[in-house]
Amino acid sequence: MPLKTLIFIPTYNESDNAPRMCEEIFKLALDADVLFVDDNSPDGTGDALEQLKPRYPRLMVQHRAGKLGIGSAHAEAIQWAYDQGYEVLVTMDCDFTHSPQDIPRMIMAAEKCDITVGSRWAQENSLPGWNLFRRAMTQLGHFLTKNILGIPQDASGAFRAYRLDRVPREVFKLVQSRGYSFFFESLFVVNKNAFSVCEVPIVLPARTYGHSKMTTSSAWRSARYVFELFLANLRRPEQFLLQRSRPTVDAALSDPQDWDSYWNAQSGKRGAFYELVAGIYRRAIIKRELNSAIRRSFSSGSNLLHAGCGSGQVDEDLQHEMKLTALDISPAALALYSRNNPGAAAVRHGNIFELPFSDGTFDGIYNLGVVEHFTHEEIRRILTEFHRVLRPGGKIVIFWPHRRATSVAVLRVLHWLLNTVLKKPTQFHPPEISLLRSRDEAESLLTPANFRLTDYRFGPGDFFVQAVVVGEKAERSR
Repeated sequence: MPLKTLIFIPTYNESDNAPRMCEEIFKLALDADVLFVDDNSPDGTGDALEQLKPRYPRLMVQHRAGKLGIGSAHAEAIQWAYDQGYEVLVTMDCDFTHSPQDIPRMIMAAEKCDITVGSRWAQENSLPGWNLFRRAMTQLGHFLTKNILGIPQDASGAFRAYRLDRVPREVFKLVQSRGYSFFFESLFVVNKNAFSVCEVPIVLPARTYGHSKMTTSSAWRSARYVFELFLANLRRPEQFLLQRSRPTVDAALSDPQDWDSYWNAQSGKRGAFYELVAGIYRRAIIKRELNSAIRRSFSSGSNLLHAGCGSGQVDEDLQHEMKLTALDISPAALALYSRNNPGAAAVRHGNIFELPFSDGTFDGIYNLGVVEHFTHEEIRRILTEFHRVLRPGGKIVIFWPHRRATSVAVLRVLHWLLNTVLKKPTQFHPPEISLLRSRDEAESLLTPANFRLTDYRFGPGDFFVQAVVVGEKAERSR
């Protein structure tokens, strides 16, 4: 059976184009419905379309109260198409920048891809007759979305085909923009969630650009939004990712240090700034250092436990190379981890003092910024539990903030300014009561838990923040 297909066109002051566009589409004799959504056009576009309904039984016209934004029109049409059970949705402009003759090619490409994009960059001479200014502005937009947001496709065009039967509607609910930036933000989200995107070459003739409703101010707003998206992705990349599954929560577990509050505290100016800086540091610095440490210590495909996983921003590469199990006491952290790392083998709610795993389960265990929140006696208990669930010869890799770390000094100054000078009580995370002092101290904690210290590094790779401590499981002394 053919897929249930809808063609959607938003309109505002398109009385010259809308009736002709409608006629051209129905001439194609496609097995598809056509929906026009008009934003109360002063030139009578909505009325002109209503008069065509008796002639075209598969034509639908919806009217909105006013000019609410092209992005909002697309967002609402997408959700409406889901509600009506459409499997394929084709979206396009009404001013003939998008040729109706290309619709069959878009629908055909949608047989293989989740999202099909009509691309101005897939072939040469696709912008014939465009003046230098318009061409430069279009190329600048493509440069920004490609190099700042990492979107390889033509991200600013509205000519698309969506396979709604393959892409969950929740994907589009992650998109916040309701203006022109809806187009590149939606494609950014689609790419982030690893849906397949293909391009169909299209040509935009110069005769159409005089009808463009993209003003200079809206173009600059879109350019600014590119950088806002970039920063938002650095701070909280999980906000653009689907929550595909939720880990099971053990209601009996207690969280005495209240890590759930820390991971839930994502709003507020101070929290947002801290998360932005921390997110940049995790992804640009720590992730690189972690990848290096893990690859030095374990072979590809090793079965590893990230004990105290947090949001898991640093695990994005490792989830494709290792068999990762993530564990944390905070359900909020686990929800973030699941979004950031859909390829993880397992995500478990648990306590690092009593790991919910059998003896000898893992080849290795690692964590970052965890042990410094516990006393020395508690750290020994944690390491003893690590020893239990490791296989013979297994290793631990611990990123342990140093007492002389640059980050420790910076946080002390920030806490002093906020709490003492500005009188605004602030605590970015639970207290760090066991910052590492030296290699000897690390060895003194590992040895009683039957670990042999095999590597210790503290240097400029992460700007002198965390010491990397590697220990190998030794047999228990008799």
